[in-house]
Amino acid sequence: MPLDPDLAAFLELVEAGMANGAQPLHELTPPEARAAYDASTLTLDSPGTNTVSVNSISIPCRDGDRIDARFYAPPSGEPLDGVSLPALLYFHGGGYCIGSLYSHDSLCRALAALTPCCVFSVAYRLAPEHKFPIAVNDAQDAYRWLLSNGPAYGVDPNLIAVGGDSVGGTLATGLTIAARDTELPQPVLQVLLYPCTSAWQNTPSHNRFAHGYLLEATTLQWLFNHYLRNSEDRMDWRFAPLEAARLDGLAPAFLALAEYDPLVDEGIAYADRLEASGVHTRLKVYGGMTHDFARLGNIVQDASLVREDIAHALAQAFQP
Repeated sequence: MPLDPDLAAFLELVEAGMANGAQPLHELTPPEARAAYDASTLTLDSPGTNTVSVNSISIPCRDGDRIDARFYAPPSGEPLDGVSLPALLYFHGGGYCIGSLYSHDSLCRALAALTPCCVFSVAYRLAPEHKFPIAVNDAQDAYRWLLSNGPAYGVDPNLIAVGGDSVGGTLATGLTIAARDTELPQPVLQVLLYPCTSAWQNTPSHNRFAHGYLLEATTLQWLFNHYLRNSEDRMDWRFAPLEAARLDGLAPAFLALAEYDPLVDEGIAYADRLEASGVHTRLKVYGGMTHDFARLGNIVQDASLVREDIAHALAQAFQP
């Protein structure tokens, strides 16, 4: 279908800004890019519901460091009559270099309220200060922590889902592969919003949408080059899940992709691999949308739609 008209108008404004001297992310330093990405949230996304309660927490890492996280409790606030609540462990997007708890606050609030469930949003450490595989390790450490410490927050450790957008989706699905290989319990669902799954960005959709569709090809490589230590890292399944030798034995998956996203082809390829490996997989491609549309609540109605779809998938997975 055609590009969503509201989104098309927004992209025209972005192009006009570039023509008038606005700098693209790949021309900024990583700290400048992070600040610009977070600042754009005020324009792109709605503030998010205030019906959930939000608390800051800290999660220990295997190397002795700690990472910040936010704990979103649904409107009920506390487990009722001693019944623990389900939880989503969420990893934000941003190419391993940008993105934050702040940039994805509205999305996490919505999922906590709509499902309803607890949401733990994780501020894994960013590149270039922390290169591959630090973000992977942080994601796995956060999952182990939630399995062990969830009950203290009213969470049922048997009802934990994992999810994320873009590279956050990569971290989420990689977590399920690592859990299988280390005999940790699988989450009840993996929610993958337009995940990065390929070692090389050379599919037809990468060529078709290389410029002018929000996620620029030059910016994507700039982000990855800050994160990866060398070219060999690209072939590691922890960066590119399509390189994994096996995808069997993983949690059921819900993949939400965007029609006008450079990543759409590799997302479809990953869904096909999961399905062929015996993983129950639901794939939905949102017509007329670009990458990152789930954070464009002030621009497109489908931002609300995809949040509702994710909440529905989570609610089904959390059923006894």
